[in-house]
Amino acid sequence: MRVATGEGAPIERALDAAVAVEIFHNYSLVHDDIEDRDELRHGRPTLWSAYGIAAAIDAGDAMCALSFLSLEQAGAYLDAERVLQMLALLHDAHAVMCEGQSLDLYFESQRSVDLAGYYRMIECKTAELFDASCRLGAHAAGCDDAAIAAYGAVGRAYGMAFQIRDDVAGIWSTLGETGKTVAADVARRKWTFPVVWAIEQPSSPARTAVAQAYAAGDPLDAATVQRVVDALDELGAREAAARAAAEHLAVLESHSNRGLRDFLCGTLGLEAAR
Repeated sequence: MRVATGEGAPIERALDAAVAVEIFHNYSLVHDDIEDRDELRHGRPTLWSAYGIAAAIDAGDAMCALSFLSLEQAGAYLDAERVLQMLALLHDAHAVMCEGQSLDLYFESQRSVDLAGYYRMIECKTAELFDASCRLGAHAAGCDDAAIAAYGAVGRAYGMAFQIRDDVAGIWSTLGETGKTVAADVARRKWTFPVVWAIEQPSSPARTAVAQAYAAGDPLDAATVQRVVDALDELGAREAAARAAAEHLAVLESHSNRGLRDFLCGTLGLEAAR
């Protein structure tokens, strides 16, 4: 909606697409919680932990279907060809997100992952939907192909930064801040930016502590999790993540839609450059 209204379109033209993306996003979270075995989200029991895996899978599938049905309603404001392009866009994003989730799950069984592999995973798993969201808004506003692509690049860059910052929150934030179990990603040996970056650093006791913990192949106990977090602190992994996120966010600064730029930076607690 920020993209469409920033282009001067009435909000009604983007509303069906916005609803579709919101439902689709929540469907992906329902399935993600099952695959990651997360029992909490936003401080509340996840759907599968409250009602069982089968019910959660079914609910997620229904939400996925509803998202596309919602997007079809955009035909009330947009021409049929434009709506078909938007539907194809969301289908393509869906396929790419599944690839990203598969990589995420596959990486859990690996003894090491490099930054290139990590970036590929989050680009598919997270940044793809932000890219699609911005492009859908541009379609709703009637933008041409060049403008649509430019908005997609903004969404993709933001999505990369968002995931890196989310990785940081998953390690260093409290339950009250994230609504999720503290350092659960470390306990499950998830390959987050701080961990991948740390293992690519020159040899040191702190780097070895992280690498050895992740090479063990089993979920980490509380004491090992704390050793990993301490080692990440010593290496400066949190600061490295902040720098990496800032590099991706630099793409936003060159875009002319100031309202979108300010909004996206604001969601990350940042102030856009003027």
